[in-house]
This record gives sequence, structure tokens and C-alpha cells, in this order.
Amino acid sequence: MKALTDVLVESSQLVRETGQWILQQSSQFSSSDIIYKGTNDLVSFVDQQAEAKLKQGLSAIFPEAAFIAEETSSNYDEVGDGYYWVIDPLDGTTNFLHKLPVFAVSVGLILNKQPILGLIYEPNRDELFTAVKGHGAHLNGKPIQVSPENSLSKSLLATGFPYYDFSYQDRYLDLLKELMRSSHGLRRMGAAAIDLAYTACGRFEGFFEANLKPWDVAAGKIIIEEAGGMVTNFSGGQDVIFTGEIIGAGPIFSEFLGTLQSKWFD
Repeated sequence: MKALTDVLVESSQLVRETGQWILQQSSQFSSSDIIYKGTNDLVSFVDQQAEAKLKQGLSAIFPEAAFIAEETSSNYDEVGDGYYWVIDPLDGTTNFLHKLPVFAVSVGLILNKQPILGLIYEPNRDELFTAVKGHGAHLNGKPIQVSPENSLSKSLLATGFPYYDFSYQDRYLDLLKELMRSSHGLRRMGAAAIDLAYTACGRFEGFFEANLKPWDVAAGKIIIEEAGGMVTNFSGGQDVIFTGEIIGAGPIFSEFLGTLQSKWFD
């Protein structure tokens, strides 16, 4: 079996090539190509073909792993403890469809349901964020660290809004009100993978969101952790990939989590 560092090198090239292909498609894309999976849940042939490219390439790079992928294998209730590639071929599909240049390819490798390798590629800025467990996190090959800021009041935070499940909307709005008052501000990029990558490199001090899928967070979790940050679910537990809840940050983590819990579980 290949060393994970070798797997990272090979998969980095694949992820870059896929992201550049997506970028080329963005200039040719038409609204008539949009497919609706559900309310505000959009997909296109670009998502589907990008995922096929990734699955073919990753199968050759590390055939020991099965797949959890957004467009073709979204039933992950019976995932075991082995290796799985967790793929979001185009995170930020709605941004892509509206020609907003904020989207990414996100690929994580998990073992025993925890990420051990992650790649997030943002083709518009040609930024590749990577991490392997125990080897640190990098942006285009250079080491990155979470922000050293230790005060929530001086922090810029990222989140995502409910877009099809509005059952927790009131709690979310209460939390947003509190964070608006107690931070430098909130940003909503529309792509959780980018939020996580930007937290890992210190552009954001922290990120939180609910109702996410494994492919939204598998890569970002390991990248933040290897950049020196902490990542949990809203209860403070380590089960992030399959609970749909994530909060990640650097030194502000405890204060950030406490503020979230005071509103979320009130």
C-alpha cells in the first residue's frame, strides 16, 4: 500500500486537473443545463462529469478505498471503518451556476470514519489546500496555520445559511444576531470547503454550519486540524463527518463554541 504522502502527491495533480476543467466549463455553461435534485439543491453535467473523473483517477491512485460521493453514492448510512474517498466534485454549485467565482473541488480520505488526508482546490485563485495526518497543512506547498487571534470580538467568522431544511432557522438567526454583536463580522461564501480552507490558513478565525454532508467537511476537517485548529460538532464531540454539524477555529475555539451552544441548545 502506498504511503499517504505519495497518495497526496498523485491526487493533488488529479484534483488540480479536475478543477481546471470545471473552470473551463464555467464560461460555456447555460442555465438550461441546470438539474434540480430538490428545493434549492442544484446539479449540472459539470458536477457529474467532474465526479466521474475523480473516481476514475482516485481508484487508480489508491484502490483500497471505497467511495462516498455526492452525485453517485450519497447513501452513507452503512459506511464501515475502512478507507473511503469522500468527494464533492463541485462545492459551491449554486455559485458556479450563477457565475460567482467561489467554488472548489473537495476530496478527503477517511479511515475508521475519521479523515486522514484532505485536498481542497479553488480553481479561480489556483489555490490547493492539502493535509495528511501528522504532516501539517499546506497551501500550494507552503505550510499554513490557523489565525493566532484569541478573542472572539476581534474575529471574522464564516457560516452557511439553511437553503432547503429550515427546521432550525430560528435558532440559527438567534445565533447570528449574537455573533454579529460579538465579532468583527460574518461571511457566507456559499461553499463550506472554502470556508474550512480559509479558516485553516487564517483568513477566517472560525467557521460553523449545520446540516452538512460528509463530502462538505471531510477534507476541511483534517486541513484545519493539521493547521493547528480544533474541529468538533456542536456538542463538542469528534463525530463531525456524519453528524452534519461542524465548528472549527484556532485559539478562539472555546469561546466560539460556548457562544454557539448558548444559543443552539437554549
